[in-house]
This record gives sequence, C-alpha cells and structure tokens, in this order.
Amino acid sequence: MSIMDKLKKNSKVKDTSILSESKFFTEKDMVQTDVPMMNVALSGSIDGGLAPGLTVLAGPSKHFKTSFALIMASSYLQKYEDAVLLFYDSEFGSPQSYFEQFKIDTSRVLHTPVANVEQLKFDLVNQLEQLERNDKVIVVIDSVGNLASKKEMEDALNEKSVADMSRAKALKGLFRMVTPYLNMKNIPLVAVNHTYKEIGLFPKDVVSGGTGIYYSADNIWIIGRQQDKKGTEIQGYHFIINIEKSRYVKEKSKIPISVSWEGGVQNYSGLLDCAIIGGYCTKPSPGWYAEYGSAKKVRYEDTLKKEFWDPIFDKGFKRYLVESYKIGGKNEMLDVEDAGE
Repeated sequence: MSIMDKLKKNSKVKDTSILSESKFFTEKDMVQTDVPMMNVALSGSIDGGLAPGLTVLAGPSKHFKTSFALIMASSYLQKYEDAVLLFYDSEFGSPQSYFEQFKIDTSRVLHTPVANVEQLKFDLVNQLEQLERNDKVIVVIDSVGNLASKKEMEDALNEKSVADMSRAKALKGLFRMVTPYLNMKNIPLVAVNHTYKEIGLFPKDVVSGGTGIYYSADNIWIIGRQQDKKGTEIQGYHFIINIEKSRYVKEKSKIPISVSWEGGVQNYSGLLDCAIIGGYCTKPSPGWYAEYGSAKKVRYEDTLKKEFWDPIFDKGFKRYLVESYKIGGKNEMLDVEDAGE
C-alpha cells in the first residue's frame, strides 16, 4: 500500500480524495447568464458565469443589485428544471411581479423573511445541512446590509441607545459557517449588500458588514452608475461593476453593463467599449460603428444585438476578453493553443 493510499484510508473525512480527482474541483458547476459582460465579471470569460460559493453585490440604493442577483437566479433555474431559489428577504422590496420580470416561476421560489442576522444564520445553516451535493439550489439574500443583530433589536425594545458591536461579529460567524457548505455542496449564494463612504481625505466605497464578508467571498462587486441621457431626459443607467475581490477576475477591473427604462438590461451592452479598445470594432464617424475591416456601418442600437457580435466572437474577441480580465488568462490561452497543436 502506498503512502497516499494509507493516508486516504486513515482519513476520517469521507470526501477525502487525491487533489487531481477531487470532485470539488473537477465537478465545479458554472451557470452562464444571457449577459456576456456579466459572465466576464463573474468568471473572466463570456463562456463562464456564476460558480458555487459566495458572490456579494454591493452598492448604494437603486443600483440594480437585486436585479443582477435575480438575473443570475433566473439563469440557474433555466439551466436546471428541478432547481429551487431559496430567497431570504429582509427588505421586502421585491413583489412577485418583480421576479416574473426576470422569467422566474414564483412557485419555484421559497421566500423566507428574516429579521436579524442570527435568524438568517440558524435557518440557512439548517437548510444547507439537509441538502445533498446534487440538490440544485441557489440562495439569494436581499439584503445583508439591512439586517440588524439580535442584540441591536433587543436594545431597541429595552429602549437602550448603545453602540452595537455584535453585528459584524455575527455576520462574520454567519459566512464562516456557510462558506464550506457552499463549496462542498456545489451551491451558489448571491448576497446583496450596501456600501458606505470611508472617512478620510480620499473617501472610497467600503462594503458594510466587516471583514468576514471579504474573507469568505469568492466575488465582491461594488456597483457604480451614470445616467444615460438623451438631451435632458434620462433613458436609463450605465452601471460599472468594480471588481473588489475575485478568485477568477483581475481585481480592480471595471466592467460596464447598461440598463434602459424600456428594455431593461441591455444584454450585449459593454462589449462595444472593449471591442474598440481591442481593435475589433471601429467608430468610422460620429454615431456609427463597424466591425474592424468591414465597410458596413451600424448605429449603436444595432451593436446591442446578438447578430452583430457572433462573427466578432469568432475572430478572437472572446480570447481577448479572457486575456484582459481573467486571472491567468494569457497562460490559459497559451495552454489551449498548445493542446491544439
């Protein structure tokens, strides 16, 4: 018996295996959304998407955080017909009609209202403990930033006005307990959170909830926005996804996605800026765009269509995005080339 076989046999953990054969890496699921630049923000690749583990969407109010979370959840439910969305709600700002806008069947959503961090922790840990690895469940928490601690609520009931130091500790304990379940049972958890401005000479956006979220998260987005105006009329918003932390995407990357009042998320938004920088598209005259080397010019609205992008994807643009955004992307593409020789 080899030393490896001896160690494996002696282990008290049933899922112990040789790293190259470990299901926690070889069977890692990834769910692709219909928004290419969202897939890039999640995984560094258009062909990637949402992976198991903790993804945190942070930003001020009205920054489309819940909507981004529901886009991911909808993609998961569409990929797995028997999947369920476990939705923990502390804000109660998402009625059934809001889920239906994202093509989510509300009969597949288990809505769980929560009033404090401890209540969320006990219920979520209990739910995850009962699941098997092949059970298809996606968890959304809306939101972490709006949850008080049990002590904070008890102080309010007892008319005590004292600073609460227990909330950050409770949140740290929550994610410390939950994170192993997510990876061992192949479950994605998307947590909506708030940001606040750090006090100082150069204030920056900071994710609320203390260091526990940072330590546990696989992805942290800080979402910014700019108004999309036509004259003086607001048509929608241009959102910038700032990659604060990621196991897949280069940190501090900025990924654009646009939303219009009329059509919602513009699925192919954000690609044009990258394609112009990379030399895959040109702007031959104001208001007109073209594929590099093509005489056919189109308006901006036409660049939001799948038909415009399919031939550009086939000409190396996918590879360019991987090299630009994915951690180790250049080496990965070299490995692909070597394998093809």
